[in-house]
Amino acid sequence: MKVAVYAICKNEAAFAQRWMASMSEADQVVVLDTGSQDGSVGLLRELGAAVTEETVSPWRFDAARNRSLELVDDDADICVCTDLDEVFHPGWRKALEAAWTPQAGQAAYRYVWSFTPAGGEDTVFWIEKIHRRHGYRWTHPVHEVLTWTGPGQPGPTVWARGVQLDHHPDPNKSRGQYLPLLELSVAEDPDDDRNMHYLGREYYFYHRWDEAIATLERHLALPSAQWADERAASMGYIAKCYDQKGRPDQAQRWRLRAIAEAPHLREPWMDMAWQSYGQEDWNGVLYFTDRALAIQDRPRSYITQASAWGAGPHDLRCQAFYHTNRLPQALEEAEKALSMAPEDGRLAGNVVALRAAQAS
Repeated sequence: MKVAVYAICKNEAAFAQRWMASMSEADQVVVLDTGSQDGSVGLLRELGAAVTEETVSPWRFDAARNRSLELVDDDADICVCTDLDEVFHPGWRKALEAAWTPQAGQAAYRYVWSFTPAGGEDTVFWIEKIHRRHGYRWTHPVHEVLTWTGPGQPGPTVWARGVQLDHHPDPNKSRGQYLPLLELSVAEDPDDDRNMHYLGREYYFYHRWDEAIATLERHLALPSAQWADERAASMGYIAKCYDQKGRPDQAQRWRLRAIAEAPHLREPWMDMAWQSYGQEDWNGVLYFTDRALAIQDRPRSYITQASAWGAGPHDLRCQAFYHTNRLPQALEEAEKALSMAPEDGRLAGNVVALRAAQAS
């Protein structure tokens, strides 16, 4: 099979060498450069990429990605879309070919979107930006997705186990263009539930609490908004907005609705555990963390939050047991928390203090 990698670029010289080394398992690497001023173009060409320089105006991520896809050879079998701040684990080509079938339309693979300060995995989910050469187009100005535009039905998505892509972004890069592009996306397609959710979330990031609440409620009211996980996430963001507005009663109402909407997710249970912690409702902390920990299988979607799957639940249980004078249980939970985050000095201090209290 012929495998091609394609990407868009603007001022990514700092990542070019690492990215090209990671993509070297492909048969073709093409890049659409949209206006770099830092030497990215020359560096990528020296490293073996076929680079085309063009301006995309007005800027839209879908337009740029579609143009970069057009640069891929027509006889490519598999197209791999990545960004220059992402790297595959070595051996990805072999694992992808092992999973691919002649009928496949896309491949899903593990994506580490963020890492902890100590270097451990933080936010992890599965994405599907690998696809067959013909029949797909990118849609939406931002948070763009692959859309099937070919004849008939798209081929099935295969699970490419063993393929992992890690995201190592530039922390100084602005995301200021996201909000206007999301507003444009919703204006273009007001019935698209996914982008309505993203717009509401973006208003939350900008501390525009009332606009976030109104937009997220619009998401929940859309007939197409049927995915329980994303509905629960919208409810969770509404709750966080009410926290900021000093309305814990409304925050609790929305968190309980999120639990009812998606009781199979840890995240809504943990949101209520954290609210209980803030209210010093220790029995509430124990109840909600117990329900969270009963969920053992982590979903593969972007909705999952690393804090719900790491040391957090056990850390909260440690605090609750400590404040209700149950020191043996507190120590047990402290040790569990530390085993999941051994680099955390505070958790280590909790274990030392509780062991000393037990011994005295």
